[in-house]
Amino acid sequence: MTDSPDAELLAAFWAYEQALATNDLTSLDHWFLDAPGTLRAEGDTVLVGHTAIADFRRGRGGAPARVVERVHVVRPATGVAVVTAETRRQDGTRGLQTQVWQHTDAGWRIAAAHVSAVAAPTPDDRPDPAVWRVAGRHEDGGPLVASTGQGPLAHIRTAVKDLFAVAGQRVGAGNPAWLAEARPEPAHADAVRRLLDAGAELTGLAQTDELAFSLAGTNAHYGTPVNPAAPGRITGGSSSGPAAAVARGWADLGLATDTAGSIRVPASYCGLYGWRPTHGATPTGGVLALAPSFDTAGLLARDPALLRTAAEVLLPPDDAPVPVAELIVDEELASHAEPEVRASFEAACRALSLRTGLPLVRTATGAAEHLPEWLAAFRTVQAAEAWEQHGAWITRHPGALAPDVAARFENGRRVSAAERAAGEQVLADARKALDAVPPPGSALLLPATSGPALHADAPPEEVEAVRAATLRLTCLASLAGLPAVVAPLLRVRSLPVGLCALGARGTDRALLDLAARTTESRSPAHA
Repeated sequence: MTDSPDAELLAAFWAYEQALATNDLTSLDHWFLDAPGTLRAEGDTVLVGHTAIADFRRGRGGAPARVVERVHVVRPATGVAVVTAETRRQDGTRGLQTQVWQHTDAGWRIAAAHVSAVAAPTPDDRPDPAVWRVAGRHEDGGPLVASTGQGPLAHIRTAVKDLFAVAGQRVGAGNPAWLAEARPEPAHADAVRRLLDAGAELTGLAQTDELAFSLAGTNAHYGTPVNPAAPGRITGGSSSGPAAAVARGWADLGLATDTAGSIRVPASYCGLYGWRPTHGATPTGGVLALAPSFDTAGLLARDPALLRTAAEVLLPPDDAPVPVAELIVDEELASHAEPEVRASFEAACRALSLRTGLPLVRTATGAAEHLPEWLAAFRTVQAAEAWEQHGAWITRHPGALAPDVAARFENGRRVSAAERAAGEQVLADARKALDAVPPPGSALLLPATSGPALHADAPPEEVEAVRAATLRLTCLASLAGLPAVVAPLLRVRSLPVGLCALGARGTDRALLDLAARTTESRSPAHA
């Protein structure tokens, strides 16, 4: 029992516990100190600020049912109390929660909280279906393909997006109807084979948005993966599965595709490094296409050095890569991001320049004035190619796709031959204009996405609006076939946003080397 001086404190504690049990979001917001420095930590995730904590609770759907068995109170200073509770869940697992309470004019409030990470058991220890379509060999729990133990990627656990052929496995493409008709692949996709030859372990086939035609990562059939870098929010897509697997530590490397941003967006939302290569620089044989004029095969990783090593396995030889000698910022292009993102982007660009010793050059590239026309042409041609690839299957399977994905394919069906030809001409002119933007030896810096990850329960109209805004930033690399590398250097309301470095064709290695330099005494910029 606790002495009476703690009665008010314990009344607040039990009220908070009751709010947790009933998922009373209003009360939970009430008990946490409304301040930018309020903390909530669980596992390896730290949420900073009342808003970030409230966002997490909104997307979580309530805490697991539990019983508080013992409560301990320590008073380290006047007006401050540390409360530690021992808890037991219905499945018998035990945990701890520790809170630092601060006495304010309004009463006791939680200034910091730490929850012990108790792994929730899953039936038969089955893999998360929102992340994995196939995870390892079910009979022994091992990888789909074991490492040879030799090579630069020896024993690197690799999650492969479920668009790449893996010998003996079917390609699921994020859709159960597609999977049901697929046949086992006779051989590995070229990129898969190269990674395996370099010693990588194929840990599993990771989920994708349906037929890779989305940037959200919210698959209507398999669910929305957890984003550990932004709890309660989406991972981004269409490389949602590999991104989630890497972000959660279930894989070291993700082999994925990027057509309109499907590597760059998940990297931005999940706090990862991501690489979209120069178009045609990496092999796409054995990969299910979406829009071949823009499709690329690239990588995701938590470590930029690993990203660089794995990219070397996929890239053609280059004896004399030109290093990045200057950083370019076009403020008109960056203006397409949200204000908070722009503020963090500005700070991150200055920090990167200071860290690397590279000059930061501010210039108008001229791309911004053409961007609306270029983006419209890109979306037209992409949709037309996507319908060309999959229209026959979609016609035979009405209702098989989620409404938003089906609508994008329908837009492609409606593109006339004349509209497609006009769009292709606009894109050809755009590529010529972008041949010198940026020139070799430089990197054009952009926010990777227009904002941080959306809430997992965001309405469709908000998802589509954010998709359109982000495409304004991602389409330049896609329509011109340029390489791009994303580094997790921005923070907005304690949420990650990527810094994207765009280079001239064939400067992949220079951009990857630049990304590796971001870990030198890195200090993310905040807004």
